[in-house]
Amino acid sequence: MSKKIIVVGASSGIGAEIAKEHLKKGNNVVLIARRKEELEKRIQECENPSGKSHILVHDVIETHQAAMLFSKSVELLGGLDEIYFASGIMEKIEINEFDTIKDLKMIQVNLCGAIAWINPASEFFSKQGNGKIIGISSIAGDRGRVGNPVYNTSKAALNTYLEALRNRLSRKGILVLTVKPGFIDTAMTQGLKGLFWLISANTAAKIIISATDSGKEDIYVPARWWLVGFVIRNIPSFIFKKLNV
Repeated sequence: MSKKIIVVGASSGIGAEIAKEHLKKGNNVVLIARRKEELEKRIQECENPSGKSHILVHDVIETHQAAMLFSKSVELLGGLDEIYFASGIMEKIEINEFDTIKDLKMIQVNLCGAIAWINPASEFFSKQGNGKIIGISSIAGDRGRVGNPVYNTSKAALNTYLEALRNRLSRKGILVLTVKPGFIDTAMTQGLKGLFWLISANTAAKIIISATDSGKEDIYVPARWWLVGFVIRNIPSFIFKKLNV
């Protein structure tokens, strides 16, 4: 039986690959992003997808639209099994730059956008008695780094929000999965120096879907980033602040 899926942030990167993989599997997907032409391209890239696709154009900064569009997505699908929030931006911030406009935009997309979509999904799944919520965060949320303080903050806050929801919703049989990717070959990482363990967005999508199917709640992508996260989280602050990370 085909699943009913919402993917927010489906025009590029991990979100696009998640949507395409589900369509190939025969699942029905609502693809949501602000660029309609890119969403159409992603669907065209699927060779004879057996699942049905629907497109909704939406900029997640417009949080007031989320609840209405969530309801419309459920209506288009005739129900809902899983929702993936994959929208995210990382503005380029110089080491001596403090740009409130850029910073607030990252908060609006990475955190406020997620809350605006996942809250109605949480309410829907609570009434339904089952469902899966998958939030694409980042290993960057594990610690406050000098390079991009507010990107780190947005992901750390998303991690805490998802953990709190998990603790609340697990009692009702609802899965909440926090995904912390390392370096993924997407537009976000192009031009960055010092990348290692780089994997494709498609590989990441397959790992995430497999983790969702197996009921995992918190993963690094790929899994070896867990060790990096463990080390980073346990470096004392007086040492960490001297590191160029």
